Amino acid sequence: MSQTVAPTVPSATLPSNLGRARMNLVFVTVMLGMLLSALDQTIVTTALPTIVGDLGGAGHMSWVVTAYLLAETISTILAGKFGDMFGRKILFQISVAVFIIGSAFCGLAQDMEMLIASRAVQGLGGGGLAVTATALIGEVIPLRERGRYQGALGAVFGVTTVIGPLLGGLFTDHLSWRWAFYVNIPIALVVIAMAATTIPRLTERTKVPVDYLGVLFIGLGATGLTLATTWGGSMYAWSSPTILGLFAGSAVAIGAFVFVESRAVAPILPLHLFRSRVFTISSVLSFVVGFAMMGSITYLPAFLQFVDGASATESGLRMLPLVLGLLATAIASGNYVSRTGRYRMFPIAGSIATGLGLYLFSTMDADTAFWLEALFMVVLGAGIGLMMQILTLIVQNTVSFEYLGAATSGVSFFRTLGGSFGASIFGTLYANHLADRLPAAIVAAGLTDPQAAGDPQALHALPAAQQAPIIAAYAETFQYVFLGAVPFAVLALVIALMMPQVAMREVTAELDRGPGAGFAMPHPPGETDQLEDLVAGVLKRSGPDVGARVLSAAGTGLSEAQVWGLGQVLVRGWVLEQPTISQSGIEDWVGVPAGVLTSFFDGLVADGLLSRRGDVLALAPAGERAGAAIMLAWRDYLRDQLREWLPADRVESAETDATMLRVVARLIRESTAPGRHSTELAGRPDA
Repeated sequence: MSQTVAPTVPSATLPSNLGRARMNLVFVTVMLGMLLSALDQTIVTTALPTIVGDLGGAGHMSWVVTAYLLAETISTILAGKFGDMFGRKILFQISVAVFIIGSAFCGLAQDMEMLIASRAVQGLGGGGLAVTATALIGEVIPLRERGRYQGALGAVFGVTTVIGPLLGGLFTDHLSWRWAFYVNIPIALVVIAMAATTIPRLTERTKVPVDYLGVLFIGLGATGLTLATTWGGSMYAWSSPTILGLFAGSAVAIGAFVFVESRAVAPILPLHLFRSRVFTISSVLSFVVGFAMMGSITYLPAFLQFVDGASATESGLRMLPLVLGLLATAIASGNYVSRTGRYRMFPIAGSIATGLGLYLFSTMDADTAFWLEALFMVVLGAGIGLMMQILTLIVQNTVSFEYLGAATSGVSFFRTLGGSFGASIFGTLYANHLADRLPAAIVAAGLTDPQAAGDPQALHALPAAQQAPIIAAYAETFQYVFLGAVPFAVLALVIALMMPQVAMREVTAELDRGPGAGFAMPHPPGETDQLEDLVAGVLKRSGPDVGARVLSAAGTGLSEAQVWGLGQVLVRGWVLEQPTISQSGIEDWVGVPAGVLTSFFDGLVADGLLSRRGDVLALAPAGERAGAAIMLAWRDYLRDQLREWLPADRVESAETDATMLRVVARLIRESTAPGRHSTELAGRPDA
């Protein structure tokens, strides 16, 4: 009898026996890590005016946000690679530890320089947390259930982003602004302890090329430009050697980045992606989205506190219309695109609404009614939400699978970079204009203590006659800031009009729905991670009977119980490459008493699927043929479902087969995990 050759699949690690309770504990651990990362993007915004009043340095206010975003951008790029190299569990724990250190020093900061440096450390930890959290979900949660768990994680990400300003305000008003950072420490310590005990070590550590030079040069270029736009016109004249030197140095760094990326083995941003008009337009629009969102979220609380006299808590509450408008339109537009495949109108409408919202902000002053301010916030939030999720969807539908991770990460990179520049440029406009208006207002108010003008609580404790000229100076400054951002939205509209309509891929449209997508929750960029996300979408769309249909297509004639038993031996032999496969080892892994599965495996031996020597089991020729047929049937099904993702010359290539079979091996491992079949077989030896 001829011997069947097993499909070549990569070796793997047998997953721990994770019951539902253990799986949920892992999810809670990861969820808390994601909460820390998402929370610190926005929790500091409502505390900023008080921080400036306490530490001084109003001109550096934007850097409290910018330092975090820039560090997070770099960390996000490297975290995916380091997770593959050293293991995602250990990287998750290290990221939490770095985050704790940054949080502690933020709370202890005695000046703005120390706070900014500590926020950068926080950003390094936060970027690692965000990427490894979603990657760990992919490792631990079965593919069939991944969508449900990722949706829950996305909800946590979105809700945390919404409530961050409110929590920052509560801590500032009732404890101290320092508690906006100290609160992270006990949560992070719990996360480290839970991660050590609940998360299994599953990552297959591999050597992957890391584009260190690319990270270095883009980091230097982005930091230099941010410094130049922050210091220009305030600390230094625009024509000063310092500012000109920063611009020149940034240009050199960006030029070096382009040179390095064109020659890198694994570039962080493949330059050929910019040949695609869709990717280029989406990247520019993503930059504008980040610019408008972080700029407005950073300075709107300051307007509410300095001009309206709101407390830090009230400013957080009064910002809810903006973030809720963003969330609502992001989810609604994503669902619409998923149903119809049409998206082109959303970037156009989003650009118009964003520009309109920024302009309406520029008309607000101390006499603007609360309900009108809320309406203006809804308009701006809706504009941002209409673009944020859609741009990622568009890019995902115009690149082949091999560049899916790089393209998705590229759009996220430009969004984060835009957020950094938004906070910086808003800060420059704010600091320069306020420096021109505030001194005269202080004189007009007759203040004996000028520091009262820099603290919103102290300002609104002054008599009305003294408040008026200072509040007017602040109102005029914020009007100038928001009006100065309108041209960026106009530019976005011009670019959005050039966006072509392309056919949507159903799998992506199905995956990118919900709060996490609405707030641009990060995803691991690895090729296997991306493929597993796509397969999760296929399984969700294919229905609960997809396994039975694929088994029928394999033509083996086996029952589900027979496939489960055959899979126990197949996985250990072909996938895990174990030299000896014992019934007692399977029973121990499944969690049933020794000998319970004896009659069941004897039945498989009698069927000719397995052979037995005492406790040792092996595949018989018929079992090998059936196993190969099942694996190849799954490969063919997935390849057919994902055909539109692959270039024509790669659909049936050896490289594609290897990638597909890697995921098929995971599907088979998951289908043989302890579950209803093992329980049934333990009670029904004749199954």
